[in-house]
Amino acid sequence: MTEGTVYRQGWSLDDVQWSKFDASKVEPWLLTAIKGAALVEFNAPDYVSYLKRVFLDPQTQALIEEWGAEESQHGRALGRWAEMADPSFNLKETFERFREGYRPPHFTGDDEGSIRGSKRGEMISRCVVESGTSSYYSAIRDMCEEPVLKEIAGRIAADEYRHYKLFYETMNAQEEKDLPFWKKLIVAVGRINESDDDELSYAYYCAAVPKSAETTTPYVRAQYAKESYKTILRIYRRHHVQRLAQMVSKACGADPQGRLTRAAGGLLWRMLRVRAGFAGVAAETAA
Repeated sequence: MTEGTVYRQGWSLDDVQWSKFDASKVEPWLLTAIKGAALVEFNAPDYVSYLKRVFLDPQTQALIEEWGAEESQHGRALGRWAEMADPSFNLKETFERFREGYRPPHFTGDDEGSIRGSKRGEMISRCVVESGTSSYYSAIRDMCEEPVLKEIAGRIAADEYRHYKLFYETMNAQEEKDLPFWKKLIVAVGRINESDDDELSYAYYCAAVPKSAETTTPYVRAQYAKESYKTILRIYRRHHVQRLAQMVSKACGADPQGRLTRAAGGLLWRMLRVRAGFAGVAAETAA
């Protein structure tokens, strides 16, 4: 396997070369990040239920089901790797704890309709998420040295890019009138800002702090959001963030190679640094 390996859709956990696992190349800080990512990915069924209330036609629902199954598999793959790297970690037990603490209102309600205001808006939001995950797992693949995690990250990155294309095509297939650019931008920026909610920070907390230590080390959103961003900043390089900006720009109807997109990439990079608490500190900007 090389970094240039192209992974096709439809892989299973049996396809992963688990026998190549090298414990000596596991980095503790990255292990925590992978545990948190496993929890978020494994939470796909709640997203599936919500999206199926928004998109009622059987064909789109079938695509959503397929997407959700692949996302859950990502969680299982990452969780299995984390369990190999840290035998004290248990994906299912930790996920139950995460799910008890993170249940946004649109997951628990039964209202039809998107919280983004329209089906097209919902798909823009999903494109933003898939842009982020595709770039994130690409960055993990590029920087990690543990061979099994490198393979898993490569497989997931390829899936997430396909998911982005799926949601982009679904957006354009809607019979609704197209949204003006400024409305698309509001949806995209709003979804990016939602990364400050409890999902990522609480997942990081559950990954970093064992249940037995909850009393002495309680969850504080601001603290663990910053810790999560610090980890993300160690993983990303500038070109990964620019790729994210290009994908989001395309979903909004802007030129992915244009001046606005280049400026957006720079803004995203600075925003990431500010949220990690590194405002004013020289960044690693390796291309």
